[in-house]
Amino acid sequence: MQEQHAFPFLREILLFLALAGILIPLLQRLRINQVLGFLAVGALLGPFGLGRMAEDFAPLGLFTFPNNDNVAMLAELGVLFLMFMIGLELSAARLWAMRRWVFGTGSAQVVLCAALIGGAAYLLLDRRLDAALVLGLVLSLSSTAVVMQLLAESQRTASPLGQAAFAVLMLQDLAVVPILILIGALGKNDGGGSNVALIALLAMAKAAVAIALIYLVGGKVVHPLFRAFARHRQPDVFMALILLSTFGIAALSHLAGLSMALGALIAGLLLAETEFKHEVELMVEPFKGLLMGLFFMTVGMGMDALQILHAPLWLACAVLGLVLLKGLVIAPLLRLGGLPWGRAIEGGLLLGQGGEFAFIVIGYATASKLLDGALGARVTLAVGLSLFITPLLARIGHAIGERSAAEPQGAAAHLADNELDAARGRVIIAGFGRVGQQLAKLLAAQEIPYVAFENDAKLVSKLHADGVPVYFGNAARPELLRRVHADEAPAIVLTMDHPASAMQAVRGIRREFPHVRLYARSRDEKHARALKRAGANVVVPETLEASLQLSAFVLEGMGLDERMVDDIVDRERDAFSAALDDARERERDERDV
Repeated sequence: MQEQHAFPFLREILLFLALAGILIPLLQRLRINQVLGFLAVGALLGPFGLGRMAEDFAPLGLFTFPNNDNVAMLAELGVLFLMFMIGLELSAARLWAMRRWVFGTGSAQVVLCAALIGGAAYLLLDRRLDAALVLGLVLSLSSTAVVMQLLAESQRTASPLGQAAFAVLMLQDLAVVPILILIGALGKNDGGGSNVALIALLAMAKAAVAIALIYLVGGKVVHPLFRAFARHRQPDVFMALILLSTFGIAALSHLAGLSMALGALIAGLLLAETEFKHEVELMVEPFKGLLMGLFFMTVGMGMDALQILHAPLWLACAVLGLVLLKGLVIAPLLRLGGLPWGRAIEGGLLLGQGGEFAFIVIGYATASKLLDGALGARVTLAVGLSLFITPLLARIGHAIGERSAAEPQGAAAHLADNELDAARGRVIIAGFGRVGQQLAKLLAAQEIPYVAFENDAKLVSKLHADGVPVYFGNAARPELLRRVHADEAPAIVLTMDHPASAMQAVRGIRREFPHVRLYARSRDEKHARALKRAGANVVVPETLEASLQLSAFVLEGMGLDERMVDDIVDRERDAFSAALDDARERERDERDV
């Protein structure tokens, strides 16, 4: 017996990993939304699906999850990492760049939808203010995971509609913080509705103080910790720091009387404001799909599909009412923001579903007795069904948007230029030593935006604190460059002084971003030829430029005219570039022969 329980939940973990290994590539190949796929599999194999038959047919127990309690721990991990990854996306710079859409349109959407849904729930739930408040707030949120994946599949995340939808979703993600605090406060009120406003205000005030303290303490510890250990450049150390930050701050949040999910969100927010943000995203990226799948599969296990047979009319009205109400609120708001009516209606349909946070919040509300268990189960199922019909709604909305009149160019340009292109179209500097810093200084003087990457953690921390847009990371990794939209960069400049790193970077960049203009610094002529062969457009050897500048000073000292000296130096520089190009062509011809 002791051996049996030495590793609890081993069967569930193995089954989940096996399903994830099969599902993720299968869903990608079939172009099925991963969120919906995991939800469906969870519902099918969970305790309300085939799992309920495991007692009567023992072999079925090997491939199902008969007991939801056995995956509760896995679900908690999924929630923590989901919140952490969302926090990582919510950097202050990103919020500020899209402030009109985030805090204007997004805030109006949450407030209006919460008021309307909460008002309807108040009338239908025997005038229970606390329960109506919870349902109104939680159902006002949409699914970031489903919407962004649908936009990514249609390659429209950078479109005006895609960016507007993303801005609204960012505000909704931020709104989770007060919602989680409110759930905790109302749960301690024993379901009474008389002092809801007072209790909510007191809880918000206490939570605000606790969050501020956690944020300050976390910032004083997390940033120096990463700065101290990042210089070792060991992936295992970096991953350990990420896990320590997530669980450590989640534990602090729990000790302060707040939810651990809120602590994980704060951990993500803390790292989003550091120069290590992009490197953290790269470390988490391989696990992102797995953790999302874990969360949504466990959510699916809590959905009782048989409820559709028991209350088909209630569920149909709930799903359609939710989508229509949110669509009727969101579409006019997007129109006021500058989108044409066709795209605004498309956005209303795209954001009309319930969100993944509903599964978290409704679970907390049910455990706190704010919601009846049966009602919570039905609302959860209604949210799940709204997710399943979202791809259909998105196609309908896209057809409406395509048939509508062409977007007004002024509105689209205003949206992109003023708020959304701040994160795109920047010159990328790889290596931020003396050469990179001099280049950045010249670019800044001409008001040309740039972003830089450097492997020296100490240097990055110092410059980043001064407001310089430099981040810790190895630009030889194409996946890091994809994070900053390198495919849209006007130029990538390699100023790193390590020949092997420069060569690796040129090869990776040219393979992943074949059309981007690539400039490189080389040690000498031999290194320059190698970089040119690897795909760099322009290569500048240090030795050549030093000798040309010295020669220019000597020639001027010998009495030659400054303009003549400039012509001589330019001819030498052009001759060297031509020789590099000729050598490259000869090598290409020899390979062809």
